[in-house]
Amino acid sequence: MSAPSGGAGDPGLYGPSSVTWRLHADPLLAVAGLRALVLQALHPLAMAGVDQHSRFRADPWGRLTTTAAFVTATTYGTTAEARALGDRVRRVHRTVRGSDPETGEPYAAGDDALLLWVHCCLVDSVVALGRRAGVLDAADADRYVAEQVAAARLVGVSRGLAPTSTADLADVLAGYRPSLRVTPAARDAVARVVVPPLPPVVALATPARPLWATLGATAVATLPRWALRMYGLRRPPLASPAATTALQVLRGGVAGVALLVPALREPPELRAARERLAG
Repeated sequence: MSAPSGGAGDPGLYGPSSVTWRLHADPLLAVAGLRALVLQALHPLAMAGVDQHSRFRADPWGRLTTTAAFVTATTYGTTAEARALGDRVRRVHRTVRGSDPETGEPYAAGDDALLLWVHCCLVDSVVALGRRAGVLDAADADRYVAEQVAAARLVGVSRGLAPTSTADLADVLAGYRPSLRVTPAARDAVARVVVPPLPPVVALATPARPLWATLGATAVATLPRWALRMYGLRRPPLASPAATTALQVLRGGVAGVALLVPALREPPELRAARERLAG
């Protein structure tokens, strides 16, 4: 992390020369966020926590936009702002406790195992989409994973646990696979990602609904093979070499519809960060 600061010139956790700044302003982040949610749902304890302590069933759009707001604020905000948001998340996690309804196994959202799983799903999704779309090479993918250690520490992952390279990331995810399964809540989560109940302001935007359907379908289609098998899905056409072209077209579509859907526009935090650093 950068040195603590709160005023002009503070680059925040990453700074403008980081891979994180570039990737978190890319339209593909919307698809990566959806992919991460579907992947996270395969952990029964993580999914139980979401199902029992959030309004995801009623408002999946709200959960996605809340997560996106946290990511952009901690990416482009000052160091003090990012740390304050991290403190808030850790306080909320301390209240999220319960048990898996199928096995009775207890969970606590603040446990390292669950925090690390959620972290790795998001990082893996950003890397996977960036590589597939041709906007991220192998070296920068490693840099991005290493930079995101700061994000893991922010929400409470213990020091030394977060992966620092794409190879480490793959190993960590592989270590979770014996614990994963598709619960009814996970299947419901996938359905709501692909065809969510959109808020009126979004639903009224003519291109929004077909765009969202494309975003959701792409998010599911780009899951790892093992995750698709768990969900009982065949490997979709996006596994072909045409995936790069498809995602590039999708990026352009997201950029176009952003004129109508504020949540998909360049985050104001990024503009504020540029002004802060310039000043």
